[in-house]
Amino acid sequence: MITIAKDTLPQTFLSYIAFRTAMLDTMERVSWTLQFDSLEETGFGFLTEVPFLRAVPPHVQMDLLATTWWKHISPDVYEADLVDEAIVYAACETAARSCEDEAAVVSRLLARGPVDVKVNVDASLANELRSLHLKLSNDGDFLLIGQFSDLPPDEADRLKKKFNFDTARAEAMFDVLSRWNISPNFETRCDALLTANEAKRTYDLMCRKVESARQKS
Repeated sequence: MITIAKDTLPQTFLSYIAFRTAMLDTMERVSWTLQFDSLEETGFGFLTEVPFLRAVPPHVQMDLLATTWWKHISPDVYEADLVDEAIVYAACETAARSCEDEAAVVSRLLARGPVDVKVNVDASLANELRSLHLKLSNDGDFLLIGQFSDLPPDEADRLKKKFNFDTARAEAMFDVLSRWNISPNFETRCDALLTANEAKRTYDLMCRKVESARQKS
């Protein structure tokens, strides 16, 4: 399980819906870029909900989500880092917005998954998904970090002190910006989120995306 500011992220159908929707929605968008030989490598995916992480490549976004999911379903207790917090927020917001704007798409993404979820995809579900992350007592530092980066150093330091911003925890966010390769055991980390076939197909797609980008560089 994963703890955020001493709160435990509930292991319920809501977290499953949020993570699965964020994963598969991003995966489908990656697939489109490959089908149409798009030059666009960044600027889309569920983590664009967090301004500071908009430049993270979509295949890395999915890799990060798989790791946070694995921590979430583990019987061991993991204290969330700032990246985990950002992923929970972004997954919930992506899924909530999709429920409001593309209910049929969410229903399709939930169909034939490893968990049989019978739920009405509507505005009420969107509200529940947002409440999932809003009830966690974190400070939202993953949203503040982008604002600090745009300020002069002295002003940024003043605001960091005002908001008790933990600079050490922010290092994980900067590390993500330099990530490119896929971590080992992606498919294993997607247990109970994707079916075995979905996990393999997603991993293969991610590898194709990495190779496609390498050939274009």
